[in-house]
Amino acid sequence: MEKHSKLWNTFLEYALITAATLIIVGGTYVFKFPNNFSFGGVTGIAVVLGRVSSISPSTWTFIINMALLVLGFAMLGKDFGVKTVYVSVLMSAGLSLMEKLFPMSGPLTQQPVLELVFAISLPAFASAVLFNIGASSGGTDILAMIFRKYSTVNIGTALLIVDLFVTIAACFVFDAQTGLFSFCGLMAKSLVIDGVIENINLCKYFTIICNNPEPICKFINNELMRSSTVFKAEGSYTHSQRTIILTVMTRSQAVLLRNYIRANAPDAFMMITNSSEIIGKGFKGFI
Repeated sequence: MEKHSKLWNTFLEYALITAATLIIVGGTYVFKFPNNFSFGGVTGIAVVLGRVSSISPSTWTFIINMALLVLGFAMLGKDFGVKTVYVSVLMSAGLSLMEKLFPMSGPLTQQPVLELVFAISLPAFASAVLFNIGASSGGTDILAMIFRKYSTVNIGTALLIVDLFVTIAACFVFDAQTGLFSFCGLMAKSLVIDGVIENINLCKYFTIICNNPEPICKFINNELMRSSTVFKAEGSYTHSQRTIILTVMTRSQAVLLRNYIRANAPDAFMMITNSSEIIGKGFKGFI
């Protein structure tokens, strides 16, 4: 039974990885490549190289990703993640397949700002999903893994410098408008990824100070199927004895608990705090 459950979880995980990777492929091929947006990463490098050579950006992405995979296997060995390999191969194959099945001679619309929004948001959203389940989109992430193992270089700074050089190159290879759009994409990409990851994991942390904790705890345990921690406290002004309840809820559960306390314990004092990540039983595991 346990083995069956593990296989099912692995299947669901790779189904999610596949869906996220295909979103990256779609956003990159339909919105990024035709507009020559070059805000870093392997696809940004491929856009620039595609302009100065007769090889398409999709083919350059395939070549660079495969070269990085070989480099990763050579330098990282067993430390090289299976998920990273899967995503790199799927993305490279997906872009090549899209080029053959849906050739595009120009941008989808005549609205470059609109297309920039989709070129940023779709891959960034999918990358955030991948990061959240312990996978990555490959590419320059492989270089980051190599840097992490063999040097003390600040990985984030090193990759940002690479992305910055790619974006600057777009200004010379294409035109000022494309370069400025690429700079906007470079600045917005990390913000979108961070925002999506935070919202995926967002929970509500409750600190409830009350006189009668029993009804509230029963509601938490029986209705919301959560647990809580209870301890005694003393008010600094009145020196009266109070009870403090600590608990964590998903966003939908938080609304139910807040409404219950308002209706049934109006004298209770509630502090509700957003938490971007909760690790423990009932939430995210340590692995």
